[in-house]
Amino acid sequence: MTVTEPDLGVEEQNAQSLSTAAARNLATTTKSQPQMQGTTSRWLLRMLPWVDVSAGTYRVNRRLTYAVGDGRITFTNTGADVRVIPQELGELPLLRGFDDDSVLGALADRFEQREFEPGQVIATAGQPADQVLLIAHGKINKIGTGEYGDDTVLKVLADGEFFGAHALAADQAIWNHTYKAVTPCIALTLSTRALQEVNNQFERLRTHIANNRDNPAPAQNKHGEAAIEVASGHSGEPTLAGTYVDYELAPREYELSVAQTVLRVHSRVADLYNQPMNQTEQQLRLTIEALRERQEMELINNRDFGLLHNADLRQRIHTRTGPPTPDDLDELLSRRRKTRFFLAHPQTIAAFGRECNRRGIYPRPTEVQGRQVHAWRGVPLLPSDKIPISDRGTSSILAMRTGEDDQGVVGLQQTGVPDEYRPGLSVRFMGINDQAVISYLVSTYFSTAVLVPDALGVLERVEIAR
Repeated sequence: MTVTEPDLGVEEQNAQSLSTAAARNLATTTKSQPQMQGTTSRWLLRMLPWVDVSAGTYRVNRRLTYAVGDGRITFTNTGADVRVIPQELGELPLLRGFDDDSVLGALADRFEQREFEPGQVIATAGQPADQVLLIAHGKINKIGTGEYGDDTVLKVLADGEFFGAHALAADQAIWNHTYKAVTPCIALTLSTRALQEVNNQFERLRTHIANNRDNPAPAQNKHGEAAIEVASGHSGEPTLAGTYVDYELAPREYELSVAQTVLRVHSRVADLYNQPMNQTEQQLRLTIEALRERQEMELINNRDFGLLHNADLRQRIHTRTGPPTPDDLDELLSRRRKTRFFLAHPQTIAAFGRECNRRGIYPRPTEVQGRQVHAWRGVPLLPSDKIPISDRGTSSILAMRTGEDDQGVVGLQQTGVPDEYRPGLSVRFMGINDQAVISYLVSTYFSTAVLVPDALGVLERVEIAR
């Protein structure tokens, strides 16, 4: 007589909670707590100062800023043919505020596509400037003359940026800098002659351009904020200018996001297999670990409040050669005061280490919360595998100042929620169903806010495979 073992496949697939067979692994022999491979150091959660948001919404009030769009231009392509989106031409200073789509479409049709090879000079300082150039793809160095006559790379321009807009606003303009392609580049160019031809066809465009040339922009500082008039260095009794500090009328508000799951534990497991380890506590501990991992991923990658998507475009810079070099991190570091730490993928940190080794530079590590970590210029370089790596082997490095007192980046949470298990995290009993399965709703509420734009910077498209 042949005895067949029962088929437990269907039952296991439909299980709603931990089986007794698995539960017994914690009830016999000398054992460890259940381990979890997905647990990481979660440096971002540990380093961010957390602000208690009792109202569920956090408003960031700032001075009024005269901002127009995002400062970058978007393109579409059909095969190898690239075209600028007409409405995006409003990013050009001469066309700001112009909203006639038919005219912008006619203007977009006059752009000509050009391609440049690495090392090719696109424009030379001192030569006549008669066109604006929009970068659809690639990197271009903006080169100026140093104090002692040598060439100096002032800035690296990349996808979506442009130069030469001053040529459209002046009758006889010259290039103030030299522009040279670093990588293969695809660009769209519009000549002053083509602009004039379209300008002659549309009276509304002529009026708009004339007004933009004649009426200066409102007084503002280098950050685009409304200026505060202050007199200094005077003597006697001159009439002092009156002033006031203007605020944004519609400041940004951050609502707390949520990560949730339902933990299920069978009552038989909770009753019979709780020695020497409490099954419910162990299940809850691992569930919270998974929620914290998801929380950090959302803080970095969420399109609404994640740090990668909320960095101001003026605070996004590009590498000079591809890999992350000490020069690149110096530029990222110089963009803000009191940089608290860098955050990068472990492979990106390894790529930076290779560049340091190639130059014979050996940065000293620093201690953070009792641990030795990599550092550059004394600023910790902390790892996070939540920062994505693209299919082309590129990633990003974040640099941030933190805390409300320093107008930095802060984490948002609400403490004191019902059934709070840890700050900002609740475990709520949901009942027992007809199958004797106990359910707990595990929730954590969080978000992050960038108080001023220069608190957060990103070094983009860092090559880590070279």
